[in-house]
Amino acid sequence: MGAIFKFFASLRLTVVLLALSMVLIFFGTLDQVEYGIWHTQKLYFESFLVVWSYPEQWLYYDKLFWFHLPMPGGYLLGGLLFVNLLAAHFTRFKLTFRKSGIFLVHFGLVLLLVSELLTDLVSQESQMPVDEGGRSNYSQAVRENELVFIDRSDPEHDTVHSIPASLLKPGKRINVPDTPLSIRTVRYFPNSNVGRAQAPVADNLADSGAAVKMNIVATPTEVTYAESEINTATAYVEVSGPDGILGTWLVSNVIDERFPPQTVTLDEQSWEMALRFTRHYYPFEIELIDFKHDKYPGTEIPFNFSSEVMVHHEDEFKDQKALIYMNHPLRYEGLTFYQASFANQDKTSIFQVVRNPGWILPYISVLLMGLGMCVQFGMHFFKFLGKRSH
Repeated sequence: MGAIFKFFASLRLTVVLLALSMVLIFFGTLDQVEYGIWHTQKLYFESFLVVWSYPEQWLYYDKLFWFHLPMPGGYLLGGLLFVNLLAAHFTRFKLTFRKSGIFLVHFGLVLLLVSELLTDLVSQESQMPVDEGGRSNYSQAVRENELVFIDRSDPEHDTVHSIPASLLKPGKRINVPDTPLSIRTVRYFPNSNVGRAQAPVADNLADSGAAVKMNIVATPTEVTYAESEINTATAYVEVSGPDGILGTWLVSNVIDERFPPQTVTLDEQSWEMALRFTRHYYPFEIELIDFKHDKYPGTEIPFNFSSEVMVHHEDEFKDQKALIYMNHPLRYEGLTFYQASFANQDKTSIFQVVRNPGWILPYISVLLMGLGMCVQFGMHFFKFLGKRSH
């Protein structure tokens, strides 16, 4: 037991882990060119193990295609650094006034590691497009999808039954929550080309809905990781009731409100079915009053984007007017709204919506480490001045 504790408290282990962290960052930076920031972060820094493969675009790929380099992921390295720091602290460190600065630096570092893990596990990012004069009470996670069955029979509100797209495994049967329906995924394409076929398709897997009425087909294609592109997720879904199969529908996140609704009917009850970006609903609405896209005079170079918004809450005492622009987000109800992009000839503003309960921790940890360094170096400085005066 003592040997294990001594191993985890070792300074050599610290050096090895820091060196491996540099290697991980190096190869993660290389793969960022192909996979983009979001996927690289998941692949390298939010995993326990990652395997780097020789890139197909590099020279001599035909000779080095076999080269694969396994390495520990961010969670494993971060976790071991956390244990190493605590073990070393309890083994060799004794809190005294002369070492108070070092204690603050170590405590800030521990808090930084915890805040990073907390951010990875509980934070959410999504987008909210709002037209000028329009309102929205939900944001969309454009890298996640959900299969929804919407019951619109109540005139006061809709009831949405949601199944995450990550559960749509071919051949797997899933019961739709709070309904007598069940589904079986026939095919699922993370990315595809969806369009009308030039001629009737004899072996179309769908026998109901828009695919039949409009002769729509889907062809799988490679997943894209580009920051400016989205993947067209598509699935052929067989829906069953208690007495048997009701049909097979083609659903896709590009078959949206612009298309006729795809309806599943069982006895007197109907549900609209759709595959769409995962939505996060809020108890308030964001109204876009005005969006400004300012440019330098005589050029097309932008120097400012700003959105004047009004927040309409269910509790009217929480209504709030705000101006959102670069580096000046709106923080409201635990969410942060950033000015992210625009569309529709400057008539639509797109907000990045971030929910991160631990957003304050990195600020506190950096302050603690900065304060610790000031205290420690300050004591050495005054000690040095004292020696010189004598």
